[in-house]
Amino acid sequence: MKRLLAALFMCSAIISTGVCKSMKEDLLKGKTGVFAIMDTDKGEIALELYYKKTPLTVTNFVGLAEGTLKAANGKPFYDGLKFHRVIADFMIQGGDPKGNGTGGPGYQFADEIVDDLKFTGAGILAMANAGPGTNGSQFFITHVETSWLNGKHTIFGHIVDDDSQKVVNRIAQGDKIKSVKIYRLGADAEKFTATQADFDRLAKEAKEKALEAKRAALKSKIAEVEKNFPGFQQDSNGIYYKITKEGTGSKCGSKKNVTTEYKGYFVNGQVFDGSAKMVKGGHEALDFKTDVGMMIPGFDIMVQDMKKGEVRTVVLPPDMAYGERGIPGAIPGNSFLAFDIELVDIK
Repeated sequence: MKRLLAALFMCSAIISTGVCKSMKEDLLKGKTGVFAIMDTDKGEIALELYYKKTPLTVTNFVGLAEGTLKAANGKPFYDGLKFHRVIADFMIQGGDPKGNGTGGPGYQFADEIVDDLKFTGAGILAMANAGPGTNGSQFFITHVETSWLNGKHTIFGHIVDDDSQKVVNRIAQGDKIKSVKIYRLGADAEKFTATQADFDRLAKEAKEKALEAKRAALKSKIAEVEKNFPGFQQDSNGIYYKITKEGTGSKCGSKKNVTTEYKGYFVNGQVFDGSAKMVKGGHEALDFKTDVGMMIPGFDIMVQDMKKGEVRTVVLPPDMAYGERGIPGAIPGNSFLAFDIELVDIK
């Protein structure tokens, strides 16, 4: 018994001086790359970090974990934070200093979506977000395959071993992260740094890359619109339109109660919504008041420009429709949307 107590005392003394090694360190022997060992209330989780494929995200995670980013104030950012969101057979989520899902480091950065990194199974480490380009400090680790998240969240690592996954599966909401220790193994990984200067440089590069990709995608979509909707006029908001039936009287204008029939569809022709007059199985005619924020901007603007009885086809750019976020499960972000609109009545 005395020997056991002495051994325990020695171990605690070693821990207090920061020398006691993680039980997972032996697991990393012979490996190369950047790794993290996350010690939690339920045990240790060993993670490999994709520092080459997602350098900005890993720099952020490592910089916060080691306290080298300004937001960490020189202290390990994740130590003591809890897993504030745990959903069985889905994932565990942590990294929020507020502990309620609304907190972060005080900044946001761009996504790093890599084509060959997918949510193929358990043990995927990824960034939580509130939409494109809203990454901060929150992350999650999966219990199972979550393929519906592909392209929406930056994957920046994975579980190293089965025992680590068992720890992930045991974690309950409210369990805490005791510490996150980073390991750089091999000559190449040893060169990896996570300073504020590194983060700022990579964040700038990622932002420029994202803007360039957005411009290229927009150019491609505009070409598709102009091909599928020839002869359309374009207004100052970038809305394409063509009047297919003239109306009578004055234009509708602002703050008017109107009744409309409509069909909404993607620029490839796929219908997503509409009233019964224009779409089989559709709903009743749409009543709303113009220019009070009841409708998406482009639809409202077009109706204000129409006369009673007029029918026109319009194509709305993303910023005049549902923007970057879209409607999850229905309208992809950054979608151009077409509508056939009939202004039935102005009240």
